[in-house]
Amino acid sequence: MLEELFNLVKESAVEPVVKNTDVPNELNNEVVAEATNTVAGGLRNMVAGGGLQNIISLFTGSGQQNAGDKNNLLSNPIVNMMVGHFAGKLMSKYNIGGSQANNVANNLIPDVLSNLINKSNSSENNGFSLEGLLNSITGGQTAAVVQEQQAGNSGFNFQDLIGQFTGGGQQSGGGIMDIVSKLAGGAQNQQAKNGAGGLMDLIKGFIK
Repeated sequence: MLEELFNLVKESAVEPVVKNTDVPNELNNEVVAEATNTVAGGLRNMVAGGGLQNIISLFTGSGQQNAGDKNNLLSNPIVNMMVGHFAGKLMSKYNIGGSQANNVANNLIPDVLSNLINKSNSSENNGFSLEGLLNSITGGQTAAVVQEQQAGNSGFNFQDLIGQFTGGGQQSGGGIMDIVSKLAGGAQNQQAKNGAGGLMDLIKGFIK
């Protein structure tokens, strides 16, 4: 799903990056790759640190219908963390000025996340889902957890897993913590397998 995310960032980057004279044209692909790395790496780090519930809340809006609204996203600490990280990379790695870097980051990252959330929540088969994203981040652990739960409950599905974090599940708190721990372990293994540099190398492979 990493390539789908890269293509989504590329679509979102037309105005804030490609048409932005503050970003040299020769850096466009690099900046798109860096933004993809920021989003994917940020979500993976959050899961690895036990913050699965925060990501589910981000994507579901805690039950709100407008989870992907950009104004709501700008007040989310996860989004602000990604914006700050990306702006810092633009300044330190690509020598883009502070105000220009902040402008690019504030326009691109929330837009990418808004599109990602809306596509993941869409009923259309567009290749995006929170389940697929988490499964990619955790090296397949999300699918493994769902299969494990199905062994004890034949009707269990990913929405039931989300329900356990949003108040709609039947499982005890200890069971939820076990799920958080398993997914965190999967994300940590992915971090060890392809750290920040390795993830960026994978993303750069999508540049055409």
